[in-house]
This record gives sequence, structure tokens and C-alpha cells, in this order.
Amino acid sequence: MNKNGSLTDPSSVRPLRSLRVFCALELPSQVRERAASHIADLRGSLPQLRVGWESPEKLHITVKFLGEIEPGRAAEVSSAAERAALGVRPFDLSIEGAGVFPPRGLARVLWLGVADTSSTLARLHSQLEDEYARLGFPIEDRPFNPHLTIARLRRPDGARELAALHREKGFAPAGFRVNSLVVLRSELGPGGSRYSELSRHPLTGRI
Repeated sequence: MNKNGSLTDPSSVRPLRSLRVFCALELPSQVRERAASHIADLRGSLPQLRVGWESPEKLHITVKFLGEIEPGRAAEVSSAAERAALGVRPFDLSIEGAGVFPPRGLARVLWLGVADTSSTLARLHSQLEDEYARLGFPIEDRPFNPHLTIARLRRPDGARELAALHREKGFAPAGFRVNSLVVLRSELGPGGSRYSELSRHPLTGRI
């Protein structure tokens, strides 16, 4: 019923919006600061280029992208992430190296690499794939290639120059400890995407 006591017209009821969801690893402040410095150097060197630079506070490592889900599935999506986290102990990663996508031709994306020397991140990704496959989510058909996206090039003008500078500067290793997996929601708006946490799952290695 509406505020006047009349039955609400079903056609006027707005359906709940779907949630755009992914599983990720967060970065400590010192790594974000290093990435922010790298971005600032590139921007300052070629300020005339139209580039979509990622905000350092939004940088993360995507482990599994789920896409749009119904709001009612948020609990089962979080439970699957929790089960995957139970099988992994805290581990070390390093952000290092600088590259672009695609690797040949005009660059469209600038990225920083992720070194997973223990292969624990790869195992966490595999366990997430298994858990979400049981819920009906498709398994990614491309090899898992963890990275940090720092920029998207909106025009081809200057793309080669910026890509060359990015690679030339490189990115010296910045190591950190991973203690938890987070499930994040991405909301698109006029000013770009905004992330909010749906759930957090400590890596316990109990199974």
C-alpha cells in the first residue's frame, strides 16, 4: 500500500538493482603510495594525453570477477569466498614490473605486475573458481594473470610514448603480506566506479 492506504501499482515498484561483484586482495598503504608516485611521474611527464588514471586508493588485485548478481545471492557469494579462504594461509606477494595490454600494438591499459613466488595466490584463485563453479558461475577461460591496472588510454595519440615511458621507469619490488580476501561491490557513477565491501574473510589455512 502507498501512504494513502491504496494498493501500490506493481508497475510502479522499482526492482532491486543487481550488484556488480568481485573478489580481491587489498594493498597496504606503502604499496599504494609507491604506485601513486609512479602514476604522478607518468602524468607529469605527458600531461597533454587523455588518460583514465586509476585512483591509488582504489588499486587492488582482482582474484575472481563475478559480474552482476542478484542482491539475494550476496550471502552465498560471501560464503563461497569464506570456504576458499579457509584453505589458504597468509602469504607474501610483491608488486613489481611494468607492462601494458595488449603487449603488441597500441597500448590500451598500463599495469603493474604481481609476483606470486609461492603460487599461493594461484591456488586461492583456483579454489575460488571451484567454489563459484558449484554455484553456477562460469570458469574463466583465460589464464589467471594478476596485475594492478593503473591507467586506461582513451585515445591512441601518445600511446606508444606513454607505454615506453611506463616500461622504462619500471617498478622496483614492493612486498607485502596478504592476510585476508575481500568481496567487493563496484558501483558505476558519473565520476567513475566506487567500491564498497560486502564481506571480509581472513586466510586461516584450517583445511
